[in-house]
Amino acid sequence: MDIIDLKILNILKENARTKASAIADEIDLSISAVTERIKKLEQSGIIDQYTLIVNQKKIGNDIAAVMEVGIDHPRHIDSFINFVNANPNIISCYGVAGDFDFILKILIDSSEGLESLYRMVRGFEGVKATKTYIILKNIKNDITLIPDSLAN
Repeated sequence: MDIIDLKILNILKENARTKASAIADEIDLSISAVTERIKKLEQSGIIDQYTLIVNQKKIGNDIAAVMEVGIDHPRHIDSFINFVNANPNIISCYGVAGDFDFILKILIDSSEGLESLYRMVRGFEGVKATKTYIILKNIKNDITLIPDSLAN
């Protein structure tokens, strides 16, 4: 990967639907060279996937929250992970070190919906503690990090 690949990645980060011709114009490279570089970035696994970002409020998910969850014994972890994976309102789950075992990001339609999910999590076998934060404003939400340069 070189500086040209980084430029391509930054353009695709802003809009994954940018056509190879537009990228070629922006970085002064041929369309075929851009297409070949993108193909290599995909094949190497550097580009893992292309995705869609939806305005959640416009589709009815008015509440965003983060919930910390503590599990009382490791034997409950697998079943809790299965529960998380089966719940579409839990959009991210991170296993963490510290006072809690997991951090969940939740998108849901209402405070009533959040309360219902909260009760499900609190009542799940093995859950010993939770702490929930309502997200008031999204300040920054980058989904990927591309280095500024290739320092090494």
